[in-house]
Amino acid sequence: MSVQANRKIGVAIVAPSGFAVDEAGFHRGVAALQEQGCEVHSYYDPAQKHQRFGGTDDTRIEQLYAAADNPAVQIVLALRGGYGLSRLLPKLDFARLGASGKLFVGHSDFTAFSLALLAQTGAQSFSGPMLCDDFSRAEPSGFTQQDFWRCITSGTHTIGWETTGNPPISVAGKLWGGNLSMLASLIGTPWLPKIDGGILFVEDINEHPYRVERLLLQLLHAGVLARQKALILGDFSGYRLGDGDNGYDFGTMLGWLRKQLPLPIVTGLPFGHIRDKVTLPIGCEAQLDLLQNKALLGCVRYPCLA
Repeated sequence: MSVQANRKIGVAIVAPSGFAVDEAGFHRGVAALQEQGCEVHSYYDPAQKHQRFGGTDDTRIEQLYAAADNPAVQIVLALRGGYGLSRLLPKLDFARLGASGKLFVGHSDFTAFSLALLAQTGAQSFSGPMLCDDFSRAEPSGFTQQDFWRCITSGTHTIGWETTGNPPISVAGKLWGGNLSMLASLIGTPWLPKIDGGILFVEDINEHPYRVERLLLQLLHAGVLARQKALILGDFSGYRLGDGDNGYDFGTMLGWLRKQLPLPIVTGLPFGHIRDKVTLPIGCEAQLDLLQNKALLGCVRYPCLA
């Protein structure tokens, strides 16, 4: 798939969180971007990985600055998630990063960066694919990549999905969110945006239903959910139920939460730690409509490739 026939798109690879466990996959992902018409600037060096991170704290900060300062770069793509951004937040110059005008893309642990950037500067970014594994798979998802390029090159984006068991809804507001665990970890810090009348989306991986419930109750008790117009749930997979659950599964948990939370919950958003995922502009204006088991999320007024 060619991104744009008339020019190269500069894509910077940064590793603000974990390192590439599969080094061959890293090189395969870089090659895949190049085949799609991108000029890749990789600031991640596998030889400089440090402990579980893609470099020391200072090295990973410098990767972000180098990518932001490079005039040949339009997109700054996270290598992968894992953990690591939380320890960088106090040291990052978000004004410098936001003023760069780069399109920052990632999910999972990268949620901390995206929300902090929005909170500190108002600059928008994207919850979307990362080099590992979205571009580095032996057989990458065509859906994921097509949705990403469509979103990031148009300035408007509409996502539709089938879903059941949800109330009819029609609301407008600022779209924001990401990984639920990362979002909850920012409560009480200067890196959580203060969004009123927003549309909040969340996802997570390997979190048992009771942990998802606990995290959402944390958002409720902190007053975050009361200020939103709707909550959209993405993928929550990878957990295991045990004998002690006694019928307490995700559906049971969700049914209880619907009675407790002061806003409608919409399920089924194809986003999270899954192969086929959509790209979501964080901080854009959005319209969410749900009628007869069909959800539509329209995103407008966000930066894109000119």
